[in-house]
Amino acid sequence: MVHVSAIPQIPQISYASTAPELSDNTRYDFFSRVVPPDSYQAQAMLDIVTAMGWTYVSTLASEGNYGESGVEAFVQISREAGGVCIAQSLKIPREPKPGEFDKIILRLLETSNARTVIMFANEDDIRRILGAAKRNNQTGHFLWVGSDSWGSKISPVLQQERVAEGAVTILPKRASVDAFDRYFRSRSLSNNRRNVWFAEFWEENFNCKLGSHGKRPGSPKKCTGLEKVGRDSSYEQEGKVQFVMDAVYAMAHALHRMHRELCSGVPGLCARMSNIDGKELLSHIRAVNFNGSAGTPVVFNENGDAPGRYDIFQYQITNRSTTEYKVIGQWTNQLHLNVGVMKWARGGPALPASVCSVPCRPGERKKAVKGVPCCWHCERCEGYDYQAGEFSCKRCPYEQRPDRNRTGCQPIPVVTLAWHSPWAAAPVVLSVLGIAVTLAVVGAFVRHNDTPIVRACGRELSYVLLTGIFLCYAATFPMIAEPGVAVCSLRRVLLGLGMCFSHAALLTKTNRIHRIFEQGKCSVTAPRFISPASQLAITFSLIAAQLLGVFVWFAVDPPHTVVDFGEQRTADPELARGVLKCDISDLSLICSLGYSILLMVTCTVYAIKTRDVPETFNEAKPIGFTMYTTCIIWLAFIPIFFGTAQSAERLYIQTTTLTVSLSLSASVSLGLLYMPKVYVIVFHPEQNVPKRKRSFKAIVTAAAMSGKLVQKGGERPNGEAKTELYESMETNTSSTKTTYISYSNHAN
Repeated sequence: MVHVSAIPQIPQISYASTAPELSDNTRYDFFSRVVPPDSYQAQAMLDIVTAMGWTYVSTLASEGNYGESGVEAFVQISREAGGVCIAQSLKIPREPKPGEFDKIILRLLETSNARTVIMFANEDDIRRILGAAKRNNQTGHFLWVGSDSWGSKISPVLQQERVAEGAVTILPKRASVDAFDRYFRSRSLSNNRRNVWFAEFWEENFNCKLGSHGKRPGSPKKCTGLEKVGRDSSYEQEGKVQFVMDAVYAMAHALHRMHRELCSGVPGLCARMSNIDGKELLSHIRAVNFNGSAGTPVVFNENGDAPGRYDIFQYQITNRSTTEYKVIGQWTNQLHLNVGVMKWARGGPALPASVCSVPCRPGERKKAVKGVPCCWHCERCEGYDYQAGEFSCKRCPYEQRPDRNRTGCQPIPVVTLAWHSPWAAAPVVLSVLGIAVTLAVVGAFVRHNDTPIVRACGRELSYVLLTGIFLCYAATFPMIAEPGVAVCSLRRVLLGLGMCFSHAALLTKTNRIHRIFEQGKCSVTAPRFISPASQLAITFSLIAAQLLGVFVWFAVDPPHTVVDFGEQRTADPELARGVLKCDISDLSLICSLGYSILLMVTCTVYAIKTRDVPETFNEAKPIGFTMYTTCIIWLAFIPIFFGTAQSAERLYIQTTTLTVSLSLSASVSLGLLYMPKVYVIVFHPEQNVPKRKRSFKAIVTAAAMSGKLVQKGGERPNGEAKTELYESMETNTSSTKTTYISYSNHAN
């Protein structure tokens, strides 16, 4: 008995074995082959799937070493490479039950997005799975990728061409050997007696019977022996002929190299080769390198495998309804594919998809499905986020916003209040009209400077008040102009200066009237500081306080511009804008306007105190009406201005509100205090004539009488007290026209 361990180690060269496990050099170290292993085929099929963009596929294998090993190799390689996911891995039993193939088709349809099916199956199983797809009306749904067991064979697709249309198959690169065709066609019963199976082939090929001992009982005719292969029968060279020849030649080349090395050119079998060592012969086999029968090199790697060389076919149906396997590429360690010549179901040129999830659009991130990396949900990057990566969104910097595709960030546009904006048009028109009217009033006053009506209202303070009115109107322009250091400086100065001028002058006037009539109740002596020079000094002292505050503001915080990206940072980034503005906070604004508002409130208090002064005394009542209206304007301003602090239109609303409020307060002063006087000056100059001057004693007497009559007012009908005062003041005066009384020339 010979022990297994004593069996010689004999090298083998295979021409057809493609199982991947035969590449294991630790188990099959004496095995070599001239055909590539299925692991190369699996790599080639993976490269095809990747080139097609098919990321979600199913696998189908015939039970057995070939099918299961091929699919296992494909799954392993795809897992290592990544990018392709296996939806299902199904197996065809060796002895399938009735309806088994229909069940397989229905299971494949459970993951309908995985249209591509990788097939390592035998010829018969391929035919039956295509038939099941046809029965279930799935023609054109599946994208078949077949291994070399399908190759370019006709039998699997016969009578089910439509369901197989577009199938991509793979076959080891091979060529027809013309010398073998010439040799085989020349074989006959007379010259090929060595092959014991040739007689059986002859009967099968020519459908005849060889004598009484023929293998085909009941054949319709007898073989004559004169039949000719390829003439009297169809003939196609077997695809493995090339590999059979290459395997034989590989062994021959190895033996020849071994003989040349061991026998030193001595013909025949020398003593050293009489007992061949398997390992030594294996080394010579692995070292061979020659051009094979198809003109391609025959070599082996360290595992005894031949290089992977495959032709790639696609089963196509032409416009003439003819079918063919068209070569669309090749694989030699890498894929070379001509996608342009590929055709799909019904001749459509568009590449079909086999993916679990469609690619996300720009600006969307993938949210992967757990356990299935090829499946995901697309989530759009919202708000100010952009797509930072395939699976992540990231917030743009504060001064930027996502671009239109949300694949990056772009600067937020910076805006200012434009002159042509509707928000600016109304304030500008109001301001221009106000300035024009103010200048007209100043012109009228200057031209009639020495007339009684101008002197009666206090010329000096009137010009100060008109200056304040002008500045209120003029403040509109720097408030709307594009911010800069100069514009911001003007804003700070003019923000409260116009109101300060106006209210300082009015406060001085009302205070003077109040002191005169209060003094008149107690004494005939004129109060102090009522001369024009004193009034101007008081007024400019009040104005100086405002200017001092502004200069301190300049020193502590020099004017500069900022871009505020929060003011118009809307929920929709497309509408977001950065606002170029002067760095004036709401607190600074309140402080700047606060002093002027304090003057306004104080002036209003004095206006209330002097409300009962006779109308002929220095316009006390018009001043009162002016202050009441101004207070209403600024009371309305406060909630509008600060109530819109969170609005996206804050820049426009607040600027418009502030400028309109300034212009309206100026317009009220201009309309109530000066328009009646200008009307008299222009249209009724006959009333603007000198009248009887009255001494301060007469004025004091009138004041005293006014005070007494105020007390009597509750006991008499409305208007009687006032009438009595007028009558007492106009005693011995024959004229019934209005008398203008001035105190501006009295000494303090």
